Amino acid sequence: MKRRTFLTTVAGVTTTALAGCIGSSLPQPASDYDVGMSHHSYLPEAVEVRVGETVVWGNSGSRGHTVTAYGGEIPEGAAYFASGGFEDEDAARDAWNANPSQPEGGLIAPGETFEHTFEMPGTYGYVCIPHEPQGMVGTVTVVEK
Repeated sequence: MKRRTFLTTVAGVTTTALAGCIGSSLPQPASDYDVGMSHHSYLPEAVEVRVGETVVWGNSGSRGHTVTAYGGEIPEGAAYFASGGFEDEDAARDAWNANPSQPEGGLIAPGETFEHTFEMPGTYGYVCIPHEPQGMVGTVTVVEK
């Protein structure tokens, strides 16, 4: 085999092999989610949807994030939401502290999504637990159909 042919073949195989590894860390297209998660912010920080609609958060950054409702900032009687499926804010924070950077702690890894369907009108405040000190908070306002 000629050297140039060999190098071309090796480069093509290496590129193909690495594409699977690299692909999962590339940002998702914005059409795949409603709210992106970047370095230390939700983009956009505030969204408005109608009752019964689902919001999809997509981690388009390179760090793990959470979506954790503030228990005192959701309408009374509304379903609580948090990545990891926790029943309340305390459980979500306890799980994150016990398992930081793990799915059981609520981690949404780069390239992954989390979604929640909102059934009650009102304003819902939420936070990324590990990036709360940097101000990573957001709101979803849900309006009647």
